[in-house]
Amino acid sequence: MDLLSNRRFRAIAFQVIVLVGFLGALTYITNNAITNMRALNILPKGNFLSEPGSVDNLSWVALDLMTVSARDPIWQFLVGSAINTIYISILGIFFATVLGFIIGVMRLSPNWLVNRFALVYVETFRNVPLLLWILLINAIVFLPWPSPKEALPIFDAFVASNRGLYAPRGMPLDGFSIVSYVFLLGIIAAIVWSFIARRVQAKSGNQLPVFWVNLGLIVGLPLAVFFALGGPLEWETPELKGFNYRGGVKLLPQFLALLTALSLYTASFIAEIVRAGILSVNKGQREAASALGLRPNLVMNLVIIPQALRVIIPPLTSQYLNLTKNSSLAIVVGYQEIVAVFMGTILNQSGRAVEIIGMTMAFYLSISLLISFIMNLYNRSVALKER
Repeated sequence: MDLLSNRRFRAIAFQVIVLVGFLGALTYITNNAITNMRALNILPKGNFLSEPGSVDNLSWVALDLMTVSARDPIWQFLVGSAINTIYISILGIFFATVLGFIIGVMRLSPNWLVNRFALVYVETFRNVPLLLWILLINAIVFLPWPSPKEALPIFDAFVASNRGLYAPRGMPLDGFSIVSYVFLLGIIAAIVWSFIARRVQAKSGNQLPVFWVNLGLIVGLPLAVFFALGGPLEWETPELKGFNYRGGVKLLPQFLALLTALSLYTASFIAEIVRAGILSVNKGQREAASALGLRPNLVMNLVIIPQALRVIIPPLTSQYLNLTKNSSLAIVVGYQEIVAVFMGTILNQSGRAVEIIGMTMAFYLSISLLISFIMNLYNRSVALKER
């Protein structure tokens, strides 16, 4: 009775009972699954990744990072489709963030037309399922593109056809590696300068020019070195050869349709997050900044947005995770990401359902945890720090 009346003992005992029950249930499920798989002769094996994929005629990775044929092992299909997923996720997050912030600020504009346009955009995109947007954008925008022989030239450099959007490809020449090293050094120098500027502003209140200095370091300096070396870059333009274009960079219509739909759809949610974050900042902050003589753009950039980020970042992280997982809908337009290729075609060919589904789940879990880790680091950097 004395033990049962002890609060600490009851708490520990309850946790032990829950843990034992969970482990017992997990053991039962695992043993049951192994027994059934043994009866069906489908026990997991690790060497299936080295077997031929036996899948051909797939439209592969955008920007031609790699190609995979039927004789290549399954692990190459896994790597290729994972690159596709990561590629569409990174670009989707970038465009959705930029567009979402713009629409979110427009929602608070005193201009009636701008405000109503942003409201219609948000309510239209976020209240229609993403799957329908993918199908609609693909059918209306990209499927009507003409055949390669009737392709649409764009600015005498790009070519649009139903096989894809072709753009010139830069072919590095001797000396281009120097430009690359200068570009990397410029990024490092820009990070250091931003850190110094923040320290100076925190100590003295003086605001050093960060944007223009960083722009010069990252863009201006590499360009100066590039032209000083005589432009060590040769452009390979797409040319019609036979029934299709050859050369240059190819962006698949399926990729463009998925990227457009993911960006527009997720941006509508980000816009509301940005709007709510800005509204969470007390209006007295804006009034005080305006009383100091700051211009409206400086009030927004230096006073409102830094405080609103503390509210914006956590739900923004969820939208990034949603976009990454929503990329699995690419199968409806034939974009070869990990669900369409690895958990679809390869699973049907190999029959290794348990291994493939488990590896796909582990892939999405790893990507989600990485995004959460990066966003948590950023959230920590913008959080209020007590003195």
